Amino acid sequence: MNKYDKMIEENQRKSKEKICLAQQTIHDMVANKERITVPKLMKKTGLSRGFFYKNPTIRDLMNQAIEEQAGMIDPRREILNMAMEKQIELLNQKVAALTRENGELKKKNEKLQKALKKQDLNFIKNL
Repeated sequence: MNKYDKMIEENQRKSKEKICLAQQTIHDMVANKERITVPKLMKKTGLSRGFFYKNPTIRDLMNQAIEEQAGMIDPRREILNMAMEKQIELLNQKVAALTRENGELKKKNEKLQKALKKQDLNFIKNL
């Protein structure tokens, strides 16, 4: 084996190690429910930004993990969602109560207007 072949073999070995390191880091981040970003991956692995974007295997794995994480909910977001849902429920109850009250007031207003018309008619008859 000549030097060129050894050099190619060494480069391929290093490339495989980098891919394994990146794959393991992505799997660990998914398992720990950490948000996957290229800067975080760069920091954890020491690999370049270009590696994550140019390597198709890693890029596909990273995109798949990011898509999976899109469905995962941040705990703070969950708390905010619960609070907002409670607020919406309370507001809906308030709207329903005000709608009922509005209907009752309309009926009362109609009765009072009818009574006023009767009173006006009686007043006119008495003149």
